[in-house]
Amino acid sequence: MILLIEDNESIIKGLTYSLEKNNYKLVSKTTIKDTKEYLKTTKEIDLIILDITLNDGDGVSLYKDIIKDLKIPTIFLTADDREDMIVNCLDLGAEDYITKPFSTKELLARIKRILLRNKKTSIIKVKDITYDLDKLIIKKNNIVIELTPLELKLVNLLFLNLNKVVNRNTILDKIWEWTGNFVDSHTVTVYFNRIREKLGTDIIKTIKGMGYMIDEE
Repeated sequence: MILLIEDNESIIKGLTYSLEKNNYKLVSKTTIKDTKEYLKTTKEIDLIILDITLNDGDGVSLYKDIIKDLKIPTIFLTADDREDMIVNCLDLGAEDYITKPFSTKELLARIKRILLRNKKTSIIKVKDITYDLDKLIIKKNNIVIELTPLELKLVNLLFLNLNKVVNRNTILDKIWEWTGNFVDSHTVTVYFNRIREKLGTDIIKTIKGMGYMIDEE
């Protein structure tokens, strides 16, 4: 279940429609007081979407004083685009920070990514490929595809960032972290070409000048 803490009625209505259409259960609260009471009695919250400026108080303080200790993944959704505020919220432990006006499609993608990462058992299906985040097993049409340890780590990195571009510099840094070996951009291209050949599918997209991603669409 997702808890939306927001006092803008049009945003509440829009997100209620979009989230329920995507099979998420949503509960909304418009004040800090009501939120505190709700959090005392409800334990089944998977994710919180939190505005910073509410009619009766400050969302950042609510997160710092209560939500953080409950260890509920939280996305700040706010009009406050100050860099120091963004950095502060992320440093406190927030999963993400999105500024208004915002793309509902982007928010849904980030919600899905966070929920998948925090599930105890997560199996992602994209076209004819299924990937088990816990067991690190990838299958095509229910047949296990054998990848090298490095190839599997690269695939895992993309699935952890589903629908999001992972830039080449991040990939290069990760390969150094995993192997202790320096590789160049061309080598990364070779790795992903080999992975694509083994998967026999086009789910891994090359984003020119940026990096790679797995896009569900």
